[in-house]
Amino acid sequence: MSRGRPKPYFIGAPPPAARAQIFLICPHRSAIMLCNENAEQQPVLLERKGKPMTLLAVGSIALDTVETPHGVANEVLGGSATYFSYAASFFVPVRLVGIVGRDFPPEHRELLETRDIDLAGLEMVDGKTFRWRGSYAGAMNAATTLDVQLNVFGEFEPTVPEEFRDSKFVFLANASPRIQKLVLEQIDAPELTICDTMNFYIQNERDGLVELLGMVDGLVINDAEAVQLTRKNNLIDAGRKILSLGPRFVVIKKGEHGSMLMDGKNIFCIPAFPLDTVVDPTGAGDCFAGGMMGYLAGEGTADAEALRRALAFGTVTASFNVEGFSLTRFLSLDRARIDERFAEFVRMMQF
Repeated sequence: MSRGRPKPYFIGAPPPAARAQIFLICPHRSAIMLCNENAEQQPVLLERKGKPMTLLAVGSIALDTVETPHGVANEVLGGSATYFSYAASFFVPVRLVGIVGRDFPPEHRELLETRDIDLAGLEMVDGKTFRWRGSYAGAMNAATTLDVQLNVFGEFEPTVPEEFRDSKFVFLANASPRIQKLVLEQIDAPELTICDTMNFYIQNERDGLVELLGMVDGLVINDAEAVQLTRKNNLIDAGRKILSLGPRFVVIKKGEHGSMLMDGKNIFCIPAFPLDTVVDPTGAGDCFAGGMMGYLAGEGTADAEALRRALAFGTVTASFNVEGFSLTRFLSLDRARIDERFAEFVRMMQF
């Protein structure tokens, strides 16, 4: 992209020089068509700020049984690391570390292998795979957990393969802070580390979680968890409190109301992508994190500008996931379609 041309991404109102321009997707997945209404369309390649980074994800792989107003899905592929890795793989190759039992269906492994997901860190051991059963009703804003069987995941002591230890970007999916710290200790020199957590660990392993927050660059957390962690009812106050614990930035997910990024200097808010049908919200937060961090790894940077765009890509990626049970919607998805919806999302926020 030439130095004099306006940048192809605008969140909110574009700069004056670009207000007469419109966005169209170019068939090339790394380009957006930027053109004037009265001028010939000119494809603009998106400049990477740096070299793409290796991306490691560590967390749960599960078999889920989910009931929503749209039906029931029995023993389908789930788990935080699963959703994250599949979503991130639309942007960069992913290295996955997790554990399953001998009952893990071979077709699920084959599905992950169809993506650019390296399963050298996937352990298969005697016992049963982690299982979760839950239901959604009404507006489906929250799941009701009906049954949890940790099985082999309950004794998971992750060993990061030697060939994964040079990973530069690391995502610590929802797990015990003790396990998350164990992973960090095995990584040689990460450049970006982001963790997730949940209410159970906030309540039962608060001290370990607070210690972990002093070791990572970013935290992804939902609004209720942010309030629970900080004991602050206002999300701005909660975000500031989290930043005081050590992370460089925090992303607070607000479900159908979007998400908020705070980095100590700036606050950036973005809406959810509007959908007329949500089939299954399971894994949406993990897909959001996967799209966000996959984009950052592809760009090779996590500066303020890239983080804002990453939130938009995370939002768009997650919006596809909720249109079907488990990973079914992702099976017919490619990066070009993500870029199309991203451009549509940007247009929605121009005023």
